[in-house]
Amino acid sequence: MTADLEGRRAAFAALHRGPVPLLLPNAWDVASALALVADGHPAVGTTSLGVAAAAGLPDATRAGRARTVELAARLADLPVAVTVDLEDGFSDDPAEVAELVGQLPVAGVNLEDSTAGRLVDPARHAARVAAVKQACPTVFLNARVDTWWLGEQAGLTATVARAERYVAAGADGVFVPGRLTAAEIGTLTRELPVPVNVLATADHPLPRLADLGVRRVSTGSLLFRASLDAAVAVARALRDGQPAPPATSYAEVDARSAALDGPG
Repeated sequence: MTADLEGRRAAFAALHRGPVPLLLPNAWDVASALALVADGHPAVGTTSLGVAAAAGLPDATRAGRARTVELAARLADLPVAVTVDLEDGFSDDPAEVAELVGQLPVAGVNLEDSTAGRLVDPARHAARVAAVKQACPTVFLNARVDTWWLGEQAGLTATVARAERYVAAGADGVFVPGRLTAAEIGTLTRELPVPVNVLATADHPLPRLADLGVRRVSTGSLLFRASLDAAVAVARALRDGQPAPPATSYAEVDARSAALDGPG
């Protein structure tokens, strides 16, 4: 491991201990990641839905493995920390998941405890977490608990119990996506000894989540989905006779890519 990567991993972990929650925007390709970096974000994640859908693949089926690995390699040269959404690790074998993470030049990974739309045995997911942390102790492993996301065992008791198993296995953070109440979020942040990550939603703005003790707020697939809406809206407006809206210039977008692809 290079000293630069080790430094990025330490810096990424420190972002979870800052004065405000880390707002983690999730990119789906190199251009979207570069745009987020240009806007000043200190870290960028990836979205499995965005990566898969951009390639015409379904999400959460392990079909996006190759695209995810390829994107992680391309984003390694970004000047900020990168964390990658690995779905369920793309394998049931903890050793295979650990080997995959060991090949990725990233600061963090996200591993979910569901496969094909169903929760897996928490012991099985804890084994994946433990294997990754044994092989890659400095990578920030965010263990995702999909109880609320899938509407399966969606309650505090089951969620905390699953999360505690992943923390005991070495998880550095816990991600609980889904529509949670303020009281539920507050309980999670009190009960769990690691940074708690939730999705950005219309229900709880960032300042409120900070008050509730949340340490990381991910956009998930929101930016990707919003970009689709924005693109369609522009095309519709043009079709309806409206003038073209302002946008980032061709030259600026091209220059970002050239800089990433250049020497060093």
